[in-house]
Amino acid sequence: MTTFMTGHIGLNVTNLQRSKRFYQDVFGFDVAAESAETERAFVFLTDNARLVLTLWQQSNGRFHTGNPGLHHLSFEVDNIEKVKAVEDKVRQSGTKLYHNGIVPHGEGMTSGGIFFEDPDGIRLEVYASQGADVQPAPAGDAPTCGFF
Repeated sequence: MTTFMTGHIGLNVTNLQRSKRFYQDVFGFDVAAESAETERAFVFLTDNARLVLTLWQQSNGRFHTGNPGLHHLSFEVDNIEKVKAVEDKVRQSGTKLYHNGIVPHGEGMTSGGIFFEDPDGIRLEVYASQGADVQPAPAGDAPTCGFF
């Protein structure tokens, strides 16, 4: 049986430079490669060890949650303190933050994190496996990450 692991994620964006700055500022990603050619603008972002995200300037408008495709992009970190550090960066960027901060994934769960949007409205999550059980889950027994 073959084991599949997620490789990098590719996102279409409307403004490559704006999105590049956002992902560098909030996540601390480094640029591995980029092209500013009008018809082939892209950026490859890494976490110092591997390619994580590719941004392609190939779209117009905003991400629409009513269309089939990506629901949200989630990143796991080691602990809740790292989630809090990202939350501070998200707040500083003026980005839309759902649930007003860290919330659990569901009622009675210790895992959870923050839910927010990138500049094009693509929904994002940063979570840790423990430490998020400080307030009630916004969606009750339903998975928080599925309903934002």
